[in-house]
Amino acid sequence: MERFRKRARKLRRRQTSAETRLWKVLRNRQLARWKFRRQHPVDRYIVDFVTLDGKLIIEVDGDTHSTQKQVMRDEERTRILNSLGFHIVRVTNIDVYENLEGVREMIALTLNSI
Repeated sequence: MERFRKRARKLRRRQTSAETRLWKVLRNRQLARWKFRRQHPVDRYIVDFVTLDGKLIIEVDGDTHSTQKQVMRDEERTRILNSLGFHIVRVTNIDVYENLEGVREMIALTLNSI
């Protein structure tokens, strides 16, 4: 587990610009009462953002997630995280850059329906 914590710390220091933008919307309980963590270990994965109370994981996907190999990995990862009781929402970098308010609203609606 310590290995995952060290990797998560490293990833927090090296966030993508899309993750940084989204974090500004999620941090400090800005979405109602929901506390989000960034680059947080869940099982054997480190997820981009998670609210443990809401059991919601948000993944910000860039261009590398469009290859067939990566799509298969993402599907397996989603299946495992779903089996742990988490709901997964995937947004693209472009969504974050061009429609950040829409992404925020979609996350809020998802949390309200859980």
